[in-house]
Amino acid sequence: MTRRATARGEERSSLHGTRADVLICGASFAGLAVARELAGAGAEVLVVDRYEIGERATSACAVPTPWLRAMGVERSIRQELPYMRFATPHGAYRYRLPWSWSSFDYRELCLALWEQCGDARFETAKVHGRTGLTVHSDRGDLHAPLVVDALGWRRVLAGGDGAGGFQPPDAPLSRGLEVHPPGGGEDLAIWVDRSLVRRGYGWSVPAAGEERVGIGSYDPRDHVKEPTRDLAHRLERDAVRYQGNWFPHRLRPAAQDGVFFVGDSAGHCLPLSGEGIRTAFHFGIACGAELRTVAGGARSREAALRRYGRFSARHARTYGLLLRGQQLLPALPPRVLTLFLRAMSHPRVVERAFTWYLAQAPPPSPAHQTRTETPAPRPAVVGFSAG
Repeated sequence: MTRRATARGEERSSLHGTRADVLICGASFAGLAVARELAGAGAEVLVVDRYEIGERATSACAVPTPWLRAMGVERSIRQELPYMRFATPHGAYRYRLPWSWSSFDYRELCLALWEQCGDARFETAKVHGRTGLTVHSDRGDLHAPLVVDALGWRRVLAGGDGAGGFQPPDAPLSRGLEVHPPGGGEDLAIWVDRSLVRRGYGWSVPAAGEERVGIGSYDPRDHVKEPTRDLAHRLERDAVRYQGNWFPHRLRPAAQDGVFFVGDSAGHCLPLSGEGIRTAFHFGIACGAELRTVAGGARSREAALRRYGRFSARHARTYGLLLRGQQLLPALPPRVLTLFLRAMSHPRVVERAFTWYLAQAPPPSPAHQTRTETPAPRPAVVGFSAG
């Protein structure tokens, strides 16, 4: 059971009236990527989250290794995974990727990112809404001219378009659940098997002595606890240490009513694959780059909002293609899907497909040239993975 780490006792002081230049609500992948980009910008940055940094993981914690290296968080890597294995009831195929995945330790990664956030300040507080650019929390009202919602799919700071109109099971959300038994392996494995889940897939992510086994359903009405137990049983693993969450599969406006939205709050999780960590980094860097220009006086908030909103919207074609793939996958006869996976297994096809997939949200260069300008959009790619 996760313990909420909100400040208590003498530490439980009021934050009412606190002001900052930039207020980032949410301290997971997206929020920390934004704060990291603002290091050295001369802005007073306040990050708030319901939980302490690194306390509460909600994903399988696997991401393309080049991204972890580019972000300078290699120390969080638990196991590098150069192979993916795709299986249906009629066959299985193992792909050697042109790049590798890595499973990582969530707490270690978040702390490594936070160490790169310069003089940013962190406070535990539960955010529950806003009025204008005043953010309401359980520790009082917070004020900033630049506000970022990185709180996840609930899109808490969206006002009328927020949580009240975007709730499962009627929202475009997928749901995932996994267990973390002891175990091992060499491949990031994916199962597309309707005896497990009608519309979705199962996965296994090795993590140096731990195996992260889970089920993701594209239909939020479908329960995933029993399928997760079933998959763990098939793999002869114990169903222990549960974690899960909802995740979006449709883009939403990334700039709205004066607020910057990043990560799951903007629907940045990729449809079909359910990969949201890399895209949280990708869009978090872009958002932070725009905020830097405002902090430095080179651009107005309104101009930065327009530019960031356009940058996110230019990915709509990619997200639309992946969403169509997500809709097609459950409709394919299992034998046809198996034939498709076999055709995909040729090394040249794997090389091309997964190179394109990584290019959809590529890691920044070592020089990190995105610090002052929003990066240009990348070509649309259709891919299939898990993270």
